[in-house]
Amino acid sequence: MNSSSALEPIGNQASPGQSSKQRTPAMGFILLTVLIDMIAIGLIVPVLPALVGTFTASSTQQTFWFGAVALSFGVANFFASPILGALSDRFGRRPVLLLGFSGMALSFIVTGFATALWMLIVVRLFSGAMQSNAAVANAYVTDITAPEDRARRFGMVGAMFGLGFTVGPAMGGYLGSINLHLPFFIAGGMAVLNWIYGYFVLPESLAPERRKPLAWRRANPFGALVGLSQLHGVGSLVAVIGLAGLAQFTIQNSFVLYTTFKFGWGPRDSGLALFTVGLMSVLVQGFLLKHLLRRLSARTLAVGGLMASTLTYLAFGAITEGWMMYVVIIAGNLLGGGAAAVIQSLVSNSADARSQGQTMGAVAAVNSLMAVMAPVISASLLGTVSHLPKGDWRMGLPFYFCAALQLIGTGFAAGHFRRVLRQSVRPVAT
Repeated sequence: MNSSSALEPIGNQASPGQSSKQRTPAMGFILLTVLIDMIAIGLIVPVLPALVGTFTASSTQQTFWFGAVALSFGVANFFASPILGALSDRFGRRPVLLLGFSGMALSFIVTGFATALWMLIVVRLFSGAMQSNAAVANAYVTDITAPEDRARRFGMVGAMFGLGFTVGPAMGGYLGSINLHLPFFIAGGMAVLNWIYGYFVLPESLAPERRKPLAWRRANPFGALVGLSQLHGVGSLVAVIGLAGLAQFTIQNSFVLYTTFKFGWGPRDSGLALFTVGLMSVLVQGFLLKHLLRRLSARTLAVGGLMASTLTYLAFGAITEGWMMYVVIIAGNLLGGGAAAVIQSLVSNSADARSQGQTMGAVAAVNSLMAVMAPVISASLLGTVSHLPKGDWRMGLPFYFCAALQLIGTGFAAGHFRRVLRQSVRPVAT
């Protein structure tokens, strides 16, 4: 990877004494922002289900209330993401990112002090409404990247997500074994650090002449979804994003409790497994994806990656020993880890330069809608099998469900690309 084009050195930018407005936006700035953000989020992943469990009396209650806590974030984020994305098109990426960091810091710290379930639900509602950091970060990348390089650079952002989920859950699992509340305070401190970095260092990527007036008709989540589906070349990719998102969020909501019920794992074991997931994400999206894009088309990578994920989810559900989890994580990510970045680049390339925040916000709204549904689904599926003995293959029901979703998404993607190919070779009538 050429460092002068893919990851401009921060040292070549303006000196620390200059304001953020005088610095030239570059990938290095936003990658560091995403990394700190994802470490903070990753810290709480292994311990939030356990924290919910301190307020419940059984595994069934724990599953239900953890679903309710996750649901509250998804509902708020579904309505807020398109609005925040549109606000970033109007006022710039930087102020919306700063707003998100503020909301994260407050929500993590309040969660650490929570003494009742209703406090967890309220604070997750607040957090979901305040931040759409991933969508705005992706819009930032689009602002500074040529269309032909976006898949590779979205892969770099994905690698930072993976690195954050490499470091964060491992730290969270270890800290949680010391004190269940400690990871939330550390995560809150990380969010404050990101706010300071954003305020004093992060430059704005969206020039004033490329900003767009706020249109509430398109900023609401339903209008944003309609607009997304109408973008030329996107079409049924919206369904692919939705199905893949539902599968991903169902697994995220199921993973810790699933490994607890099936293998008897605690926060530290779950943190180590999530560490491996993040490590593979860094390897695939940060290093292997650029080489794959030189040899295979984006369409081939997207369909092949979705199919590989289908098989990976089946394997997750079928394994009977904890060590097998690591084999599936490594093999599955090698084959399917780059699909999301490729699909996201195809969607981004379909939108004009003044609507990237709204477009990425609409993608985030699709994912948030799936995040609303996923806790209900995962809680229901886990509740159905939580009574089974450790190691029983039927405990993998949530993963079998996700494999079915991913298989349907693979079919949608393959059909979409066939239609696009037919249209591109159709002779023009004279």
